[in-house]
Amino acid sequence: MAQSSLKLRQIKPSRWQTLLADSLTVFWGDWLDLRVRVLQIAASGLISPLIYILAFGFGLGSSLPKPAIGSNYLEFILPGMVALSSMTISFGGTTFSICGDRLFTKTFEEMLLVPIHPLALHIGKMLAGILRGLMTSGAVILVAVLFTGKIWSFLNPLFLLILILNCAVFSGLGVLVGLNVRSLESVGLYNNFLIIPMSFLGATFFDPATLPGALKIIVYALPLTYTSIGLRCAAYLPISQFPWYSVPILLACAIALSFFGADQFAHQQD
Repeated sequence: MAQSSLKLRQIKPSRWQTLLADSLTVFWGDWLDLRVRVLQIAASGLISPLIYILAFGFGLGSSLPKPAIGSNYLEFILPGMVALSSMTISFGGTTFSICGDRLFTKTFEEMLLVPIHPLALHIGKMLAGILRGLMTSGAVILVAVLFTGKIWSFLNPLFLLILILNCAVFSGLGVLVGLNVRSLESVGLYNNFLIIPMSFLGATFFDPATLPGALKIIVYALPLTYTSIGLRCAAYLPISQFPWYSVPILLACAIALSFFGADQFAHQQD
């Protein structure tokens, strides 16, 4: 009898296994919707980076001196364009997905009634946001490879790690915004006052090390800055010169947003 009880305890899933399974279940629900719109999602965040590449990389970049990283200004901004596209779609796609469930289809209440941990709800939605960001940034990476011919620069493990962490940060932020806004107009306010300024101040077009002190403080307070720096260094510099501080900073942001999101799910009244 004691041996049977011991075996039952051994096969009983742990709390972390249950959390992972529940998170994947929530993610799977979003994946069923995403899989029929893969090309649409991949192309949705490609237009702005292409415009920036043509206007700044080929236009303005032709008159600028050689940057500190990369052979020319086009190569310099390409990792920033990957960061920019992943941020925009991870945040926007996650926010609008949750808003649609809350404000229009009214299916969000059903998910809140499911007996799973609030952290699993956040992680599941965050994983869907990460996938959205990777779909779009994958298209930008393809463009970057075509322009530079440097396949390994944009597909090495360190580059992909920073990219995934960036998607996790902004999809986590998108979850929080999606849970709190009361209309689609409110989403536009967050986009105008948070995402668009960060697009230009997040080291996508310039080297933050060259900025004056006061402005440098603002720029280094933005998570996109660490993504742009990390992707640029992972693409063009040897690993000995990689700024390893960018990994724990982005990871800490993603974890903090996850706990804030779990708390929000736990107290959500929709």
